[in-house]
Amino acid sequence: MTQTITLNVNGQALKAQAEPRTLLVHMLRDELNLTGTQVGCDTSQCGACTVLLDGRAVKSCSVLAVQAEGHKITTIEGLARDGTLHPVQQAFWEKHGLQCGFCTPGFVMTTVELLRDNPDPTEDEIRHALEGNVCRCTGYQNIVAAVRSAASALRGSRRPGAAVSGG
Repeated sequence: MTQTITLNVNGQALKAQAEPRTLLVHMLRDELNLTGTQVGCDTSQCGACTVLLDGRAVKSCSVLAVQAEGHKITTIEGLARDGTLHPVQQAFWEKHGLQCGFCTPGFVMTTVELLRDNPDPTEDEIRHALEGNVCRCTGYQNIVAAVRSAASALRGSRRPGAAVSGG
């Protein structure tokens, strides 16, 4: 039995048909064509499906689409503004915090939450925050470097009078 739900995704109200058991990750990818959110393990272990739900990083394979109704969802596609990458996306690009790129959206979304809550994390804090995300290609050094670079860029944008980039 499907029902019509309205999801606030990347600032847009989108209507879709959902069965009560439809996972948010499948709604985003299969119904709304937002394929940046990856399906990795389907067991909430890898973090590739991470999105922001009301600003908090959640694994969208562990959230039902109907549970997300009435909440603000931000996917990797919703971070860039007017063709300009979000500072976290830019840092991952510049510091080569990716190889194949499959896990990158999840790392980026988790990093956005981390840096919102902790604008100047230590390396240990970064590694702890990202431990729910798995990359099978890198040694994580460039990912940590990307997070540190993004933190620096975001702190610079938070100077009095400077525009704040957000996610």
